[in-house]
Amino acid sequence: MTARDRLLAEAQKRILISDGAQGTEFQKKGLTEADYAGNLGLSHEQKGNNDILALTRPDVLEAVHRAYFEAGSDINETNTFSSNRISQADYGAEHLVREINIAATRIARKVADEFEAKDGRPRFIAGGVGPTNKTLSLSPDVNDPGYREIDWDFLVDVYKEQIEALVEGGVDFILVETVFDTLNCKAAIMAVKQVEAEQGREIPLMLSMTLTDLSGRNLSGHTVEAFWYAVKHARPVTIGLNCSFGAEQLRPHVKLLSGIADTLIMVYPNAGLPNELGQYDELPHETAAFLKEWADAGQVNILGGCCGSTPDHIAAMAKAVAGLAPRVIPTPEVKTRLAGLEPMTIAA
Repeated sequence: MTARDRLLAEAQKRILISDGAQGTEFQKKGLTEADYAGNLGLSHEQKGNNDILALTRPDVLEAVHRAYFEAGSDINETNTFSSNRISQADYGAEHLVREINIAATRIARKVADEFEAKDGRPRFIAGGVGPTNKTLSLSPDVNDPGYREIDWDFLVDVYKEQIEALVEGGVDFILVETVFDTLNCKAAIMAVKQVEAEQGREIPLMLSMTLTDLSGRNLSGHTVEAFWYAVKHARPVTIGLNCSFGAEQLRPHVKLLSGIADTLIMVYPNAGLPNELGQYDELPHETAAFLKEWADAGQVNILGGCCGSTPDHIAAMAKAVAGLAPRVIPTPEVKTRLAGLEPMTIAA
C-alpha cells in the first residue's frame, strides 16, 4: 500500500494529528553556537540555523520528534524548512543541503517507525519544504517592479535538490508549506514532478498556504480559493493553511477551503497572535477549543500547530478531537451546493 493510500485509509477513520513548532522547542534547550556549529568547520555563525542540528545535535532533533509522537501526533514534519541552497547560503552551508535533508529525514523516520512498531498505528513523515526567502512573483526593489532575484528554472533546481534528498532519506510525503508566493509553490510542484518522472514512482504532495492579511490572501495576492484552483492539478493528498494567524482568525478561510477542495484538509495555525515581544500566549486548551469547532463542523481531516505550539498543544488537540468524525471529502455535487451554484428551477 502506498503512503497516499495508507494516509487516506487512516483519515477515513478519524481526525489525524500532525506535530507542532520545532524551532521554539530547540530554543527552550538553551543551545549555544557550539551546539549548532559542531565540527563542520563552517565560516559563518550557525546559531539560529535550526536545520543544521540534524548534523551537529541529532539527539536534540530526535528528542523533539519523540515528544510530538508521545503527545499523539500521527504525522511529524522533518526539520528541513530552510534546508535548501538559497536559505543555507545565509549560513555558508549550501554545500550541505543533501546531507542535512537526508540526516533530518532519517532521524524522523527512525522515531516514527519505533512508535508504529509499538502499537501498530501508522505514523507518517512529511518532508518539510519551505518557501525560501526569494519570490518569483514580486520584486524586492520598489523602484524596479520587473526585477527578480531568481528565475523559475533556478528555483525548480533548488527545490529538486532538496526533494531528491528528502525522498532518499525516506519521507512519505513532500510538504510544501507556508506558501506566500503561489508561483514559488508551482516551482516546487514542478520539481516533485521531475523527480517522479526520473524515479518512476509517485511522490505524494501536501500543500499549505499562509495568509498575510485577514482578507485571506497570500503575499502574491491569491485568495484561498484561487490558490486551490491554481494547484489542484498536482493532486495533492492534502491542501490547507498554516502559520498565518491564530485559529480564531483562520475560521472563515478553513470553512471556505473545506467546501471546495476534493482532497484532505490539513490546518496547523499559530498558537494565537504574537504579543509585543513576539511570543505566543495562547494556552493549549484555548488552541484546542478553536480547532475542535472546525472538527465539530466537519471541516478538517488533519490538525496540528505552527509557531508557538508545543507538545502540550498537540496533546490538547488530540484529546479535543478524539472520537469526532473526520471531514467527508465533497463530491462535485456537494461542492456545487456549498458554493451556492445549484441550477435554477424554472416553473412551468
